[in-house]
Amino acid sequence: MANANSQAGQPERLQLLRVLGPAHIWALGVGIVLVGEYMGWNFSVGKGGMIAGLVACWVAGLLYTCVAMIDSEVTSTVAAAGGQYAQAKHIVGPLMAFNVGLFLVMAYTMLEAGNAITIGFLLDTVAGMQGHSGLNQQPFIILSIMFLAWLNFRGVLATLNFNLVITAIAFLAIITLFITVQMGGSKVPLDFSAVTTDPLPYGWMGIIAAIHFGLWYYLGIEGTCQAAEEVRSPARSLPYGTMAGIMTLLIAATMTWYVCSGLIPWEYLGQAGTPLFDAARVTGNTALMVLLFIGTIFSTLASANGCINDASRAWFSMGRDRYLPIWFGAVHPKYRTPYRSIVFLVPIALIFALGAPLDQVVTFSILSGLLGYTFMTFNMVMFRNKWPLGSIKRGYVHPMHPLPTIVLLILCSTAYFAVFLGYGTQLITMIGFYIIASLWFHFRRYRYVRRGDQFTMPWPKPQGY
Repeated sequence: MANANSQAGQPERLQLLRVLGPAHIWALGVGIVLVGEYMGWNFSVGKGGMIAGLVACWVAGLLYTCVAMIDSEVTSTVAAAGGQYAQAKHIVGPLMAFNVGLFLVMAYTMLEAGNAITIGFLLDTVAGMQGHSGLNQQPFIILSIMFLAWLNFRGVLATLNFNLVITAIAFLAIITLFITVQMGGSKVPLDFSAVTTDPLPYGWMGIIAAIHFGLWYYLGIEGTCQAAEEVRSPARSLPYGTMAGIMTLLIAATMTWYVCSGLIPWEYLGQAGTPLFDAARVTGNTALMVLLFIGTIFSTLASANGCINDASRAWFSMGRDRYLPIWFGAVHPKYRTPYRSIVFLVPIALIFALGAPLDQVVTFSILSGLLGYTFMTFNMVMFRNKWPLGSIKRGYVHPMHPLPTIVLLILCSTAYFAVFLGYGTQLITMIGFYIIASLWFHFRRYRYVRRGDQFTMPWPKPQGY
């Protein structure tokens, strides 16, 4: 009786609200990634030409299809905030979990910074078209990050409802541009002569190098897993939302390459800051220009919005599990959001958005994502070995195991080599950063981790234990 009274007197632990459905998961995944169609992917054309850009688009699409399939199975079973971080702590162990959580946080925070840079660049471009060149981009970068952080602070349902609307508009803008150009609504006809006259200006090595930025078409689709603890029915919503998201992105990426490569010379396209907006400008259609301007703004806002959501959930989960100071594991008493994690990550995004070039910010995000995808290959094998089919309930079972895992590992290895070709110094520096962070965790934070408390899944003991 005394024990019962003691427990009854303890304050209730605040939890994240379960308010999301499949449409919100789609909006979270596609909203984060769709900006990759509006900027960044085109650097792959600069690395290897038009054909290399198309190959990179489809190879990266295969890589992320494997990611979506693997994530859908594991996360529909491990339905906890933090996504791949939660998977790692349940399946592998604390050191891997810490690293995966850090990969996630840095990938999304850098993507958020890249989005803010793009907003400033686009507004500067439009101001220049109106005769007001030299616009100060920094206030717009700061304002966009601060506004979205405030929106995330106030609640996840409003945040992802906002994402659902603006993501749909940005996706429809790409479809409208494609249909209009196909139906002759452009003053400049589609021209793919470069495909026959100079298909591979840098040879086959250009194709490998192009894969680096081809990943930008889809980077962040794994973010659908970060809100698993706030989904009403994880076993249903996570697989549906994630798989619908990757299909949406495959369609959007192919249409984007087709329109931009047909309207813009590859030499310019390979270094353009806002390729879809530039394609709309080439058409000479004012309505399309306005629509693609809106689409670019909305896609960057949706992406940055989703990135703040996902990065803060991963950081919050690490704080709650004592991988970081437990102060970060707090939930707001009114809005039920991880408000301290949201606020803490804002200045980090601002530092990179205001002080680093776009291509380096993009590369930082891509490399952090690649490290996380590499983890997925080992995680999936361990998950199936420890808990074979039939031993625990799964919301989704991905087919042809272990083929997707093998394909993902091969493509990740190829992507590392592609990044090394152009950004070898940054690759080595980042690996060094993550090694130092791992040592810090091992020697300074590991003693605070309560392994028994964080293993929350009601699973049977793994086979072999």
